[in-house]
Order: sequence, then structure tokens, then C-alpha cells
Amino acid sequence: MNQYQEIKQGEKGAWVSITAYLILSAAKLGAGYYFLSEALVADGFNNMTDIIASVAVLIGLRISQKPPDQDHPYGHFRAETIAALVASFIMATVGIQVLIGAVKSLFAGEQVVPGLPSAWVALAAAVCMYGVYLYNSRLAKRINNQALMAASKDNLSDALVSTGAAVGIIGAQLGLPWLDPVAAIAVGLIICKTAWEIFYSSTHALTDGFDSSELLSLRTSIERTKGVRSITDIKARVHGSNVLIDVIVQVDPELSLVESHRISDQIERRMQRKHNILNVHVHVEPYMEQEQKPPTTPSV
Repeated sequence: MNQYQEIKQGEKGAWVSITAYLILSAAKLGAGYYFLSEALVADGFNNMTDIIASVAVLIGLRISQKPPDQDHPYGHFRAETIAALVASFIMATVGIQVLIGAVKSLFAGEQVVPGLPSAWVALAAAVCMYGVYLYNSRLAKRINNQALMAASKDNLSDALVSTGAAVGIIGAQLGLPWLDPVAAIAVGLIICKTAWEIFYSSTHALTDGFDSSELLSLRTSIERTKGVRSITDIKARVHGSNVLIDVIVQVDPELSLVESHRISDQIERRMQRKHNILNVHVHVEPYMEQEQKPPTTPSV
């Protein structure tokens, strides 16, 4: 299965998320308004933002499948990252709105106790979203798709949010009506936190940022390749779900061009086998011993 076929497989996970969010957001908003639960209404709005985010991921996956052209020699893989960035702004907007509404409700003169059935709706939604998380995380690992893996983590956070909403509703039933808007505030904070994490990772990738510890791991793997004497420079950047590596290695200057090329092929195969990286540009240079400068004699 090539990269484009893997991205096509990732669309299944996006569609599963969209379907689940459509059903759950309608159920939560309906039950939340009917049973007067601020936490469940906030959770419903959270799922509405997740619909937009999942659609953005789906669009990004579709665009990413376009082959390289004259204007995009590296392909269109970064469309996934741009779509996630757009989704983060939408999620942050809704999260702030949820926080404002929950704080107003908390400081209102009279607290309304939500109906207990809304807690069962929240718990059922939590179980459903945990199932979606398991499906998407397993699919993302199988096809090595970072966008779908991020979506699966969002699925898990939604399961936790629904669990928190249920706790707030049950607490209100036990004589703590303020616990329901407090749970809504927690939901709003989780929405904003998730939006920030997506925003940070997206902008980090778009500005060619790369994790230093992962870069060190890649460097170590290349250094252990037979025939590599040293590495003078190594760079890596994220391109959608792919990683692009540029590395300059030094080899024995007595080697032939064919033998040096064979070392480059070994590096590429090693990166694919150990790190699942297919895009490696290797530049080979002759290894030169650093000249030892004679010690200077101090003048008298």
C-alpha cells in the first residue's frame, strides 16, 4: 500500500467520526435543552465543532491525495495541516462561547437542576466516542497517518468530556446545582485546550519545526549505517503525515562512486524500515581527518 492508498484508507476514520458527531451532537443538544443541562448543551456544541474539524480533516485528506505537479513538486500533503489549523480557530471560537455562557449561568441568581436522563445521554455518548477512538487509533497506527491519529485523540478527549458532563449532572441531582455549570466550564476549557494543541502542532509543522529528540534518534540510526564515518549536517521537516530528511554524510574517500551510492541506498532503506520514512535526500562527501595544529610555543 503506497502513501496515497494509506491516505484513502484514512478517509474511513474521518467518516466514522463525522457520523458519530452528527448523531451525538443532535442527541446532546436536544436532551440538554429539554432537561436543562448546561454541561450537556456545552458538550453538544463541542461535538458540533468536532464535526467541522472532522470535515476539515476529510477535505485535507482528499487534497493530499493529489499527485505532485509543477507548482507542488513535493505533493499536496500539507493540506492536512492547513485544514487542522482552520479547525483549531473554529474550535477556539466555540470554546470561548461555551465558557462565557457557563460563567453567566454559574453566577446567575437561581440555579436550575438538570434532569437525570441527561446524565444517561452523556454516559452513552462517552461509551460511543470511546469506541470511535479505538477504531480510529488502530486505523491510524496501521496506515501511519498522523492526521487521523490526532483525530483519534480528539475522540478520546470527547469521551472524557461527556463523562465529566455526566458527573456534573449527577452532582446537581445530589443537591449541588452549581456543579452542572462548573462541568460546562470544564468542557469549555477542554475545547480551548484541544484547539490550542492543534494550533501549536499545525503552526510548528508549517514553519518547518521538528522535534529535537526525534531528530537525534534519526541521526543515531544513520550513524549506525555501515560505511558512514560521520554526519556533518542533518535536517528534517514534517510534510503532512510524511517526514522529509536532508542529511550530509562523510564516507571513506577511497570508495568508488558506486560504493558511495550503495551507502546512500542503505541509509534510505534503514530510514524506511526503522522509522517508516520514505523521503530521504542523502549527500555524500569524502571523510577528511581534522588536521592537528602543532602547539604554539609561548614567546619569552
